[in-house]
Parts: sequence; structure tokens; C-alpha cells
Amino acid sequence: MHRGDIRTPAFMPVGTAATVKAMKPEAVGASGADIILGNTYHLMLRPGAERVARLDGLHRFMNWDRPILTDSGGYQVMSLAALRKITEEGVTFASHLDGSRHMLSPERSMEIQRLLGSDIVMAFDECPRADRPRDEIARSMELSMRWAQRSRDAFDAGGDHAAGAALFGIQQGALDENLRRTSAEALTAIGFDGYAIGGLAVGEGQDAMFATLDFAASMLPADRPRYLMGVGKPDDLVGAVARGIDMFDCVLPTRSGRNGQAFTWAGPLNMRNARHAEDTAPLDPRCVCPVCADYSRAYLHHLHKSGEMLGAMLTTEHNLWFYQALMAAMRAAIGEGRFAGFMRDFQRDYGSKPPP
Repeated sequence: MHRGDIRTPAFMPVGTAATVKAMKPEAVGASGADIILGNTYHLMLRPGAERVARLDGLHRFMNWDRPILTDSGGYQVMSLAALRKITEEGVTFASHLDGSRHMLSPERSMEIQRLLGSDIVMAFDECPRADRPRDEIARSMELSMRWAQRSRDAFDAGGDHAAGAALFGIQQGALDENLRRTSAEALTAIGFDGYAIGGLAVGEGQDAMFATLDFAASMLPADRPRYLMGVGKPDDLVGAVARGIDMFDCVLPTRSGRNGQAFTWAGPLNMRNARHAEDTAPLDPRCVCPVCADYSRAYLHHLHKSGEMLGAMLTTEHNLWFYQALMAAMRAAIGEGRFAGFMRDFQRDYGSKPPP
């Protein structure tokens, strides 16, 4: 991409509202992130896409000069907004901020992402819960495929932005293999620069997610990036890469950092736990991040127990470095033909269960 290469497998820190929470952009870049994620729904409500465009776009606005992927807003409309009404045209909803009424359609989603200046644009879709009846999931998937074609048409009409950006389609179908295949065939017929797998990591559990990925990922073109949306825990990432996934995003490293959970090669740590109160060791002796270089577990325990914002900042920074180190280790293992051994060692050390 013209703003920089994206090394895969890649993890995108989530900068929902034009900020990766508790982090300066330059610190996010220093962690090794090639790309971050912003969100259409949140940015259209505040500060507004037209305002961001007047301020020279999202990159300039938030001081991030590397690629940005923007989610279409569909998932947030379904999960956050009130008084939703879904029609063929799109979704009318009330803002979770002030109750104001808005309409989000494939065309409006493409317009907002164009105004933001996104490098990777996501097609507009609906994401039902995986536990809904099959006929409801099928109707939703079929609607999303019609919206995918409208997203493609609206994106292509975007002039210079379309010439320099990429558009990803989103496979839906919950846990159903036949619905996933129908969705993949529809998306492939339309043609996209990359393909996302949506509708997972919404409460179905890791076993069900992996079972779905066992067939869903291979249905998508192998010569295009495959992006698993909203995932996940470190062991989720390793298992998904083994199943052919190239890109991820998740709030987990930042949200967990704010709440005192640190990820390490030996598994997660709860920094509020009393056992850390006098521990002078770093969070992770294998980690080369600035936090592990300069701060002890005892200090981080103190910060989190005291409610000091520095605790959230430092643990978030460590978590982002850990996630990027994990991705770098997987890239190296794949490049050297030893991924199976890497995965076995990771699962042993991290404490996750081996694949079935």
C-alpha cells in the first residue's frame, strides 16, 4: 500500500475513535504495528466524517502515517445502537450517544470511509448472532451479499480514493458450512481486494470458531488476504494462522491492559493479584518492550491497585508489544518452514490446549 507494507500475519490494534486507548500513535508504531483499525460508526457520530475530512483526513487528524483499515460500522449498529430498523436500503438507528437518528447504508458507509481516507475499506454487512435460527442467519447473509455488491459499486465510484485504497468483502453464515460456501461464492463473483470472515468471536467459543475456520477460510481466494474480524486471545491467533488467516484485530490487548491483565509467553497475568506485590521481575523476561526494560511487576501491581492511569498505559503498551512479537514470531516460523513446531512450543508454554 502507498502508506507502507503490511506484513502478514498481521495484528491491527483497535483505534475505534481515532485513538488506540492509553497509547500515543508513535508508541503504537514503535510496538511494530503496520496498520491500525478505525470505526465508521463511532467516527460518523463523533467527531463526524465530514469534519475529519475538513481536517485533512483521519491519518493527519490522529497523527498516524501508516495504513488504516476502517470497519464498516455494521457490527456496531447491531450491537450498540438502539431502535434499529433493517430494510433492504440499510439500517436506521438511534445513536448510543444522544439518541439522534441516523441511516447507514452500503453507499453511506463507503462515503464515510472515503471521507476518513481509509486505506482498507470494509463492505457494509449485517452480523447476526450465531445462535439465531438458521433461516434468519440465511436471510441476513443473503442481504449482506446484496449489500456487498452495492458496497463494491459505491466504492468504485470513489475516484482517487478508490484508486489508492482496497475494498474487502465479508463472509457471513455463522457456523453453517453451506451458508459460508454460498457467501464465499457470492463475494468471489463480485471480486474484492481481500476477504474477511465475519460473524465469529461473538460468543460461540474457541472450539466452534476453529471448527468453522477449518472450512470457511479455504473457501476464500488463497491469493488475497484473509482477515478474521474481532479476534482475539493469543492462542486464538496462533490457531487461526494455522488455519490460513492473515489479518486480525481485537480490543483485547488494550482493554485487558486497562484492566490489569498482561499477556506473556507463559500465559496471562493479573497484575492486581497479591502475589505480584513484591515481585521485582519484569512482566515477561522474554519481552524487549520499554515496560519490561524499566518497570517491575511490583510497581505495576501498585499502579493498578491504586487506580493510577499509568498502570493502564504501561500494561497496554506491553500487551501491544507482546502481540506484535507474537505475529513476528509466527511470520519467522512460517518463512522458515517450522510453524508446526512453533505452535506446539507456544501451546506448551502458554498453557493452551493442543488442537483436536
